[in-house]
Amino acid sequence: MAYVIAEPCIATKDNSCVEVCPVDCIHPTPDEPDYDKVDQLYIDAEECIDCDACVEACPVDACFAEDQLPPEWGNFVKINADYFAQK
Repeated sequence: MAYVIAEPCIATKDNSCVEVCPVDCIHPTPDEPDYDKVDQLYIDAEECIDCDACVEACPVDACFAEDQLPPEWGNFVKINADYFAQK
């Protein structure tokens, strides 16, 4: 099971989660060209190792284990996946 970044990240994009991720599965990073073009950060489910580091680091509580994602944000599983499908 992977982690998902949900609605609280929109317009925040705090990079604390990027800094603590041991496998660099959160994108875009500030160094990537599309960083300023997106409203939030995304977790690559294929790369995520379910370490929980992003949850602890996120100041706006936007990171969730997929099975703990609040129902009203269930669509963020697809939103995160779609970001990486385009890569």
